[in-house]
Amino acid sequence: MKVAVEEVSACKRKLQVEEGPEVVRAAWQKAFSRVQKEARLPGFRKGKVPSSMIKLHFADEVRQEVARRLIPEIYRQALAETQIKPVEEPDLQQVSLEEDAPLKFEALVEIKPAITLGQYTGLSVTHAPKPFEDREVDETLEHLREQHAEFRTVERAADPGDLVLMDYTLTPEGMEPRSEKGYGFVIGSGGVMPEIEEAVIGLNAGGERTVNVRFPDAHQTESLRGKSGVAQVKVNEVKEKILPPLDDELAKTVGQVDTLDALKAEVRKGLQTRRESENRRALEEAVTDAVLASHPIEVPEALVLRQVGHLIEHTKERMRRQGMDPEKLPWDYGKLLQELRPGAEKAVRRALILEAIAEKEGLNPSEADIEAEIEKIAVANNRPAPAVKRMMDQSGDLAGLRHSLGEARTMDFLISKASVAA
Repeated sequence: MKVAVEEVSACKRKLQVEEGPEVVRAAWQKAFSRVQKEARLPGFRKGKVPSSMIKLHFADEVRQEVARRLIPEIYRQALAETQIKPVEEPDLQQVSLEEDAPLKFEALVEIKPAITLGQYTGLSVTHAPKPFEDREVDETLEHLREQHAEFRTVERAADPGDLVLMDYTLTPEGMEPRSEKGYGFVIGSGGVMPEIEEAVIGLNAGGERTVNVRFPDAHQTESLRGKSGVAQVKVNEVKEKILPPLDDELAKTVGQVDTLDALKAEVRKGLQTRRESENRRALEEAVTDAVLASHPIEVPEALVLRQVGHLIEHTKERMRRQGMDPEKLPWDYGKLLQELRPGAEKAVRRALILEAIAEKEGLNPSEADIEAEIEKIAVANNRPAPAVKRMMDQSGDLAGLRHSLGEARTMDFLISKASVAA
């Protein structure tokens, strides 16, 4: 086999591969035999079709069988010989495959760039941790009250903050009207068009009003963007928000604790933990940005697209957890790619550079480190550690664990070596 490697860019290589005719001929004969065993023609039993008839009627099947088996095998041998490690499947070009001729093809592959590390220790970064404030406890308690509020019917005109149940007919200019009965929204929540919110303010149950509306330029329905229209609303019921008192009973309901003081302590602890995590992420971001600034590397397009795909899937999964079906929404993937690409490129650069630093500094986790983490996971889930490891290995989570541990150790190292000023 002959293999020539051409450097197309920092992250691309073109392999020109040629395998001798004797290997092709042997592969052809094996494929011929396999096809012959399964071949059927009228007047012949399965596997008993003569060779001459196989060549006449099944030439395409034989060639496809050779291509399916031989090309991947030769490609794997070419990678082993050149020690190239692609990050994605190859783009095969100029494939030449005939029975008594050499196999020739070109494989365009993307690889991780070779990283020459510059300065990554002793970097000066600015980071001012955001302090925790007592008012955040009060704000969270008020939010808990809002979550457990009740709405009671009142015999008065609707005011901001009230829940309104209404019937409406919405007629966009030049389009058919759309009506709905019993639609509910809280005035001031932004759940409906602002003109409709203003229209129901001051109306009692039974009150009606007609207003002009304009659909926003960024409306999710493209045909409605920027259009004007008319809305007819009729209020059926007005409900006033009643907040529960801030007392021990609320604490028992929302915090599974007995007293308001215990709830406040629980809220404070959670907020402080979250603030510490936020400050840590901000510090990591500052240090990472400083490292990236001194390492402007090209990144493989395949890894960027993979990262964009992960971001979209995470968004869809979050929507599913919130009870929405993401598949029913009109996703503009071209626009999403454009919006998410800068962040995805940065994430890939970050991962590649941290990986290079971890390798140089010997920060990758040992097998003992991995086993210790698996043991923690096993204890937390009340499962045997060997079973947890086997399951994680099968799902690919074991590789993810190894990566996250190495990245965490590398960030600890970089932060310890950085000069941090507020």
